[in-house]
Amino acid sequence: MFTPKKSKDRIVTFLVKEENTLFDFAFKKMGSLSKTALKGYLAKGQISVNDKAITQYDYQLKVGDTVKIDFTKGTAGLKCAKISVIYEDDYIIVINKAEGLLSVATEKNEKETAFRIIMNHLKKQNKNNRLYIVHRLDRETSGLLLFAKQKETQMILQENWQRIVSEKKYYALVEGILEQKEGTIHTWLNEDVKSKKVYSSDFDNGGQESFTDYKVEKEYKKGYSLLSINLRTGRKNQIRVHMQCIGHPIAGDKKYGGSTSPIGRIGLHAEKLTLRHPITGQVMTFVAPLPEKITKFR
Repeated sequence: MFTPKKSKDRIVTFLVKEENTLFDFAFKKMGSLSKTALKGYLAKGQISVNDKAITQYDYQLKVGDTVKIDFTKGTAGLKCAKISVIYEDDYIIVINKAEGLLSVATEKNEKETAFRIIMNHLKKQNKNNRLYIVHRLDRETSGLLLFAKQKETQMILQENWQRIVSEKKYYALVEGILEQKEGTIHTWLNEDVKSKKVYSSDFDNGGQESFTDYKVEKEYKKGYSLLSINLRTGRKNQIRVHMQCIGHPIAGDKKYGGSTSPIGRIGLHAEKLTLRHPITGQVMTFVAPLPEKITKFR
């Protein structure tokens, strides 16, 4: 058992001798380290398996795997109630964005956005640092958001997004109890320029073909369901529109048919992102745990 005395100066390595989950293995090995602290190291990408950063608590370890815990990173991280840095290297930065915060500025030119907060964070490190948009989350959607730190990296990600990203998992709290517990929604999406609202069609009308896989994970007596959702395509407002299509709009989403707001926000969270690093080629998985407003909903 290892108990760090000067954790900020250490990178520790362990060899897996029997199968276990990453969190349980690391907690057992680290001795005096609290579970809260360990979760923080996981969330910030400071724990790797076979030199690949892993943030999943339940990641399954195999015999022969090498687990590294890096205590030298993240000691001067971003301090912001609306954003936490999940992972950062010379090319990309992955954050967990809270609901109510814009990803980037709109025509109204809001000053507080995730982009601006991260940009200021990077500028404090080096005034020559830059930040580039890769994708966006709606203001009221929480969860994982990826930015590039170089123009070339941004272009690689945007031009090869479908090939590089292998999994985009969301959780959605929707109104009603679904008769069909899992399935795939397949429609074509068009955006109205004036209203900026996205509309769905069951046939090809020239819009963007879109696929959303869903599965009911939990049902509530109050008449709500928690769905896990995997996006095969990433269109604007895709999940929100598709949930409205099947008659189960996301709770709190008035724009797309929601009539109730049981948790005081839109019940949508970007929970998991798996991608091949645009520069190193390593497969990386990032996880942003569900917010308490959703996990404590009864």
